[in-house]
Amino acid sequence: MDTPGKTLTCRAAVAWAADAPLAVEDVQVEPPKAGEVRIKLVSSGICGTDDHVLKGLIPMNFPFIPGHEGAGFVESVGAGVSSVQPGDKVLTLIIPQCRQCSSCLHPSGNFCEKQDVLPSSGLMQDGTSRFSCRGKRVHHSFRTSTFTEYTVVPEIAVAKVDAAAPMDRVCIFSCAVPTGFGAAVNSAKVTPGSTCVVFGLGGIGSAIVLGCKASGASRIIGVDINEEKFPRARALGVTDCLNPRKLQKPVQEVVLEMTGLGVDFAFEAVGCTETMMAAWDSCNMSHGVCCIIGLATPEAQLSLDAMKLISGRTLKGVCLGDYKTKDSVPQLVTDSLQGRLNMDPLVTHQLPFAQLHEAMELYHAGKTIRCVLLF
Repeated sequence: MDTPGKTLTCRAAVAWAADAPLAVEDVQVEPPKAGEVRIKLVSSGICGTDDHVLKGLIPMNFPFIPGHEGAGFVESVGAGVSSVQPGDKVLTLIIPQCRQCSSCLHPSGNFCEKQDVLPSSGLMQDGTSRFSCRGKRVHHSFRTSTFTEYTVVPEIAVAKVDAAAPMDRVCIFSCAVPTGFGAAVNSAKVTPGSTCVVFGLGGIGSAIVLGCKASGASRIIGVDINEEKFPRARALGVTDCLNPRKLQKPVQEVVLEMTGLGVDFAFEAVGCTETMMAAWDSCNMSHGVCCIIGLATPEAQLSLDAMKLISGRTLKGVCLGDYKTKDSVPQLVTDSLQGRLNMDPLVTHQLPFAQLHEAMELYHAGKTIRCVLLF
């Protein structure tokens, strides 16, 4: 079918209101404008951030099509697009890389100023949407929207990957792998023989565990309130599992007792201020590094004991593992294809898009690390 330049009708999941079931609808997807790419999606992961916006915990303009962890083929490109062409295998990027803003130009910056996360407009860079349904405008999710057969994203938010990439699971390299694995190996730079604690053992937390293990950590403590996650976590490399609800004292006190003076590296992958403080308090006061990966709600505030900051601990916010996305994500995929890292254990379930609601139930029940939707 000759589709470039035409508005397409396809199936997509639409969130019409906060905390309401997703509706699978026929939506219209306009062709890409200048600097944009239309993608025929093959797979999409379900990330915790998607669930947060669906529940209304993170501001988003409704209605919108959720999802940001997508893999597919370029269907068509707008004027001026040069980094990809029709037929290329690509990943969507929740944090783009424009290579022009102060963040992109800084050696260690990666939070591109053209992102649409903090805050999210739900619109493309020209202030319009490419989606409509029932005659109404439908917003984008972080300018990615991957719970759909076709999506339109800015060129700066598209990464071309190796032609050999397995499209049924490579979508996790859009977010879970760089966010979690990268937090350990690139942001914190976990050292051989070190001790680590990971708060939250979902998709991101599990990727953090793999990063800690790959970096040679000698002890990895996993913390979660869902004990069904513990067997999988141990299989990935967690040495000790803690359920805060079954402890006689705060979990950070237990971690301190287990390690003597606190862990070398702490990771928070929940997005809750309580677990952020627990991660901070679990760190060695002198050289501990606490990485906050979870996305908190807008009104959330942290309150630290200012006097104890002088001891030397580091509190660091981490987004996408501090990777410059268009540069680094394709290399992570290549590293995986060449056997230098194995992320396959993160994908525990794969379901057709028609079983979207079953996939969401698996996520909410904590029975999956990453469930991948297949189109």
